[in-house]
Amino acid sequence: AGMAARVSVLPSRRCLFDDPVQIRVAGLQPQQAVTLRASLVDESGELFQAHALYRAGSSGELDLSRSPALGGSYLGVEPMGLLWALQSKTPYKRLAKRNVLTPFCVDLEVYEGHGDMRRLLGKCTNERWFLGEGVKRISVREGRLRATLFLPPGPGPFPGLIDLYGSGGGLIEYRASLLASRGFVTLALAYMSFEDIPAMPEALELSYFEEAVNFLRKQQQVKGSGIGVLGLSKGGDLALSMATFLPGIKAAVSISGSSFNSFIPLKGDGFTIPVHPYDLGRMKISGESGLVDFSDVLDDHTDPGTWDCRIPVERSLAKFLFLSGLDDMNWKSDLYCQDAVQRLQQHGREVEFYSYSGAGHLLEPPYLPLCKVSIHRVLGMLVHWGGQWREHAKAQEDAWRRIQAFFWQHL
Repeated sequence: AGMAARVSVLPSRRCLFDDPVQIRVAGLQPQQAVTLRASLVDESGELFQAHALYRAGSSGELDLSRSPALGGSYLGVEPMGLLWALQSKTPYKRLAKRNVLTPFCVDLEVYEGHGDMRRLLGKCTNERWFLGEGVKRISVREGRLRATLFLPPGPGPFPGLIDLYGSGGGLIEYRASLLASRGFVTLALAYMSFEDIPAMPEALELSYFEEAVNFLRKQQQVKGSGIGVLGLSKGGDLALSMATFLPGIKAAVSISGSSFNSFIPLKGDGFTIPVHPYDLGRMKISGESGLVDFSDVLDDHTDPGTWDCRIPVERSLAKFLFLSGLDDMNWKSDLYCQDAVQRLQQHGREVEFYSYSGAGHLLEPPYLPLCKVSIHRVLGMLVHWGGQWREHAKAQEDAWRRIQAFFWQHL
């Protein structure tokens, strides 16, 4: 009450996390200098903020889809800059949603002037949800499976997806819940460092992933025509392995993954794919922060001595999509992606791939801010993931569109 300006979020203050919105401010003086600030408190109580300096138009209005930021966390016309530029006060925090049943609430405030932020002119809150209206979340503990199933509303049938995160482990649900909100039956699957699954299993069993595929295929809302699998980092090479060795996988997406089996042996029926050789002595640790660069630990993948670790993707009948960031500082994902693409193309297989300049390792759903550095949950080390803020944000928007289009096309 008594606020000088009105802040609005269009089309609605409630939306899905991956929805772009239009942020507008009305009731300012013509040409008035103001500072906009976004604040979000995550589930652990960590504060993330971004701010930008603006000048109102001649009618005293501001529209972030048209007005350029003149300074602050970003520059230029960036309709969603206040979200993708969010940064934690404490260094090395990654913004991630643990409980998808609650939204992230982003407070948007307008302050007078380009400086002290003493006088608040107006504010509103944007509720950003990870679970669409009517999407069901079902915890799955069936046989060995440690997973969460997300069902879109209605009888379907819907395309079915299995969603895999990386070697940090745990059961990560926010990408799966967003995909279910977009019309896919999605199974978020844990495979390390969760409940009774060890942090570093001695081997991963292909049969475990097969159990997940069978579980998903027997859901009555799932289309009978085949399953898709999506993986990030270690999850990327697992997605390729599933598409290569398991029946019923029609389409696979690898994000920042590799074309060989990394870090943990994979046991199939009567065969084991060994680990791509690596030497932690080639880790580079920088500065007083103890930041770790892993990009050189793996042996040269073009050396035939490493080829028994390759995933023979060229044997698969699935369709493939590879996504990688050219500024990945964790490992050479673009190089490894090219290796798989070449092998598939040599065998006349259909494959799509996109590499994004300025994007880092952690290509997430859009508007999640770049995480350049964070603690790896299993290794307990500070890892450099790479990425430039604006380029990474644009890459995430593009990749998200491509992932959905790819699965709709092939499933």
